[in-house]
Amino acid sequence: MVQSDRIIRLKTLLSRSGLSRSTLYRKIGEGTFSAQIRISLRSAGWREFEVNRWIANPMNWRPERGS
Repeated sequence: MVQSDRIIRLKTLLSRSGLSRSTLYRKIGEGTFSAQIRISLRSAGWREFEVNRWIANPMNWRPERGS
């Protein structure tokens, strides 16, 4: 499967993952969800392929090496 390198924003991420905002940021802090990347001075997003990996296997998700 080809990895999508689109950047998705928070609203889309929450809708696709089913997580609440507070749970998402807790998981980022725990290292069990991909951290956001800075797009500009006041905006951030998430790599779609990382979100898709988490959705496919949330219990065993780990950051890819080198990410």
